[in-house]
This record gives sequence, C-alpha cells and structure tokens, in this order.
Amino acid sequence: METFLVHILAADKTLYEGPCESLTIPTSDGEQGILAHHSSMIAAVRPGTLRYRVPGQDVQLAAVSPGMVKVESNEVLVLVDSAERPEEIDEARARREADEAREAILQKKSRQEYQLAQATLARALNRLRVKARGMG
Repeated sequence: METFLVHILAADKTLYEGPCESLTIPTSDGEQGILAHHSSMIAAVRPGTLRYRVPGQDVQLAAVSPGMVKVESNEVLVLVDSAERPEEIDEARARREADEAREAILQKKSRQEYQLAQATLARALNRLRVKARGMG
C-alpha cells in the first residue's frame, strides 16, 4: 500500500510523525478518510477518535480535541489541542471529569458555563470511548 507523510501534533507533544498508509479523522463534516495522493484540503477537526495505520502495524487510535487538518502534496498535518493514545488515558480521571461536567450542565449558570461544561463532557466521554476501544 502506498504511504504519505503525516504529522500529528498536539499543543504539548508530537503524537506521531512519519509514513502512514491511512488516516481517519473526525471533522466538522463527519469522518474524513485520507489515503496516499488525497486531494488538497483544509478542515476543522472536532473531538473524536483519530485512527491511523503505520506500515506493518495495526491501526492506532487516539482521542483528539478540536483543531485542524491540512492535506497537501501527499503530506498531512494534523494540529489539535490534545491527542491521547488509549494507554495514556486515565479512565478514573475521565469519569470524574464527565460527572463534574454533567453536574455543571444541570446547574446551567450562564450560557458560557453551559457550553464549556458541554465541551468538557464531550471530551471526557470521547476519551472513555477511545480507552475502551484501544484496550479491549
């Protein structure tokens, strides 16, 4: 299978840089699959599960937060606030964050606090999904 170069960068670390056979990324338009020689594009990344296949390995998973993806000249750049592999996710902490966010949503003090709580809940639930998929 043909490969392309991918850079998956979070604000605090590089998740992966190197050859890639396929990449599936959650975008504002739904899941976007990328293979070698994909047409040029830029898209917003939404919180969800990013999947990528390195030559000779199984599909790798990561929980990603909002960001952007750029595809150009058989090279892909993924820039996100955070990216975590299943083994890096602290399940107990994610459950606590989800519970706290649910409580904050019930409190609904202001629109901004409500939206922040919704985003926190979505991130925590996504981390739990990726943890369960990657470890199961």
